[in-house]
Amino acid sequence: MTTNKKGTYRRVAVITGTTSGIGEATARRLVAAGFGVIGNGRTAGKLRALEEELGYAFHGIAGDMAERSVQEAFFDEAVAHFGVEASVVIANAGRGLGGSVRTADLSQFEEVLRTNLTGTLALMQRAAQRMVSGLAARPFPGNAADIIAVGSVVGRHVSPFSAVYGSTKFALHSLVEGLRRELAPKGIRVSLVEPGIVVSGFQRAAQYSDEQVDMFHEKFGPLLVGEDIARAIEFIVSQPPHVHVGDILMRPTRQEYP
Repeated sequence: MTTNKKGTYRRVAVITGTTSGIGEATARRLVAAGFGVIGNGRTAGKLRALEEELGYAFHGIAGDMAERSVQEAFFDEAVAHFGVEASVVIANAGRGLGGSVRTADLSQFEEVLRTNLTGTLALMQRAAQRMVSGLAARPFPGNAADIIAVGSVVGRHVSPFSAVYGSTKFALHSLVEGLRRELAPKGIRVSLVEPGIVVSGFQRAAQYSDEQVDMFHEKFGPLLVGEDIARAIEFIVSQPPHVHVGDILMRPTRQEYP
């Protein structure tokens, strides 16, 4: 537990992509569960609104999560705001890209790659460095430390209609496993959450057609929502330090594939 003049917190979490969808739901759920949260997103106004609603337990940092200076601010602000290093880092921010290898708009791929892979890799690397350097102050097994990446079912099962986007998640999944094997002996948990179709702004940003989204609802609905994934993330970070939930794959019940 961490106590400062503004309250007592179970742990402090950094979450990217908190201005909508899974990230926002996870921030709300962890604050309700007694965590302090450093939340990131591109929309400063939404972050300020969350600060007003959730109180001192939520502190927003606006900016591009792939920027190293913004990432460093996550960890520095955790110490400045809550008085302790973050012991949970949730790499949630991501961008979609509709279309197959043959049809996807590759003019957008560089930005998708930057957000989903290179930016997330840099965040996981910095989180690992900070957590390893802080082990003396927060030794295992007395304290838990978690790095969680939000992947996708299409990072495990190839979908021809989202193979370009899915390729970034395949790569992310391998990085998560590599980091898990590196940090497990030190008592730091690295986990992957792989959602199926989640109702959010993701589909619009990925330029899915209204007809395709309607098909998702008709064929697979009811679809997942951000709160469903947030419950899984809370489950991971709430385990005792010696228990590691390494991988959770979640689909709507009627989504048979991917």
